[in-house]
Amino acid sequence: MRIGEAAQASGVSAKMIRHYEAIGLLPAAARSESNYRDYTEAEIHTLRFIRRARDLGFALHEIASLLALWGDRQRASAEVKRLALAHVEALEAKARDLSAMAATLRHLAAHCHGDARPDCPILDELAGPGEAPGAGRNSL
Repeated sequence: MRIGEAAQASGVSAKMIRHYEAIGLLPAAARSESNYRDYTEAEIHTLRFIRRARDLGFALHEIASLLALWGDRQRASAEVKRLALAHVEALEAKARDLSAMAATLRHLAAHCHGDARPDCPILDELAGPGEAPGAGRNSL
């Protein structure tokens, strides 16, 4: 099947399919006589695997490792589990960081009058300590 059909069947855009081929995550597809990419069901299955891994937030280098393990019938499931749990730890750390950012912004917003006055603790916090409004800007 051609790239548009492969994209539709796998849920991966044609642009990303080309990218995955370019970086070696997906082997280059065979070409038809008219030089169109021709994808097999096995390649569609691999693209679905990549899409599901991306949906779970795995980085491309992690997906490459998972694909190698998936294709290795002699693999140890302990390695797959190790990769998955390391990813869980990274996701949980990111969730904590996002929660802390949200709490900071919520606190700053609670202390902002939100009216016509120019005073704004949100902007003051972003500017940093001792930074005067407009400091560092070139005035014309």
